[in-house]
Amino acid sequence: MSQELSTLTAVVTGGASGIGAAIAAKLQAMGANVSVLDLNPKDLPEGQLGFVCDVSDDASVKAAIEGTVAALGRIDIVVNNAGIGAQGTVEDNDDAEWALVWNINVVGMVRVSRAALPHMRKSPSAAIVNTCSIAATAGLPQRALYSATKGAVLSLTQAMAADHLREGIRVNCVNPGTADTPWIGRLLSSADDPAAEREALNARQPHGRLVTADEVAGAVAYLASPLSGSTTGTSIAVDGGMQALRLRPAGQ
Repeated sequence: MSQELSTLTAVVTGGASGIGAAIAAKLQAMGANVSVLDLNPKDLPEGQLGFVCDVSDDASVKAAIEGTVAALGRIDIVVNNAGIGAQGTVEDNDDAEWALVWNINVVGMVRVSRAALPHMRKSPSAAIVNTCSIAATAGLPQRALYSATKGAVLSLTQAMAADHLREGIRVNCVNPGTADTPWIGRLLSSADDPAAEREALNARQPHGRLVTADEVAGAVAYLASPLSGSTTGTSIAVDGGMQALRLRPAGQ
């Protein structure tokens, strides 16, 4: 595998499971030194450094970022991947849940980026990649709160790209479709008919299946790489064509 990230240090939030773990593994395989910031950074692959980090708490974030720099000497790449889901219409989530999800999904990215930026300004290949969602660009049922946070992430990504481009820091995001992750697995297990619900999620995406975590990781790796030095302020959809394509029903 290409080693274009060798000598670089990457921070991945929420990197101990699901999409985050796939991202951490991909960046490590490309030569990066990887620091995983997670609520439970246990049983990480050999060579990955773990820090307990709650992105909703500024002191926790600062400690994890400073710990990374103390251990690895630098920060070149930040992948803001930590986040939580929410279901329901605007009638279904109370103020406390809105505050919680917004604090983690949006302000959490702000906290991590804010703590890392002084170190990233010293890097010759600085890049921030935010995990956004198809929910930022398409109206999904029963996802009002979650979609609002991901729409904010998309706009935040563009604003950060404008703010930091001339400091040599690129900022982009990935917009996954419905991905086969432990969170989706838990949602499916709580459905009245898990098999039928999975089939419906598969059918919603034009290529007929859930997105894999490795596919999202591939897009993140592209955006994080110094080889993508002219790519900033953009989003990459990893959604099987859900956002852009309008196919006829199969067989027609």
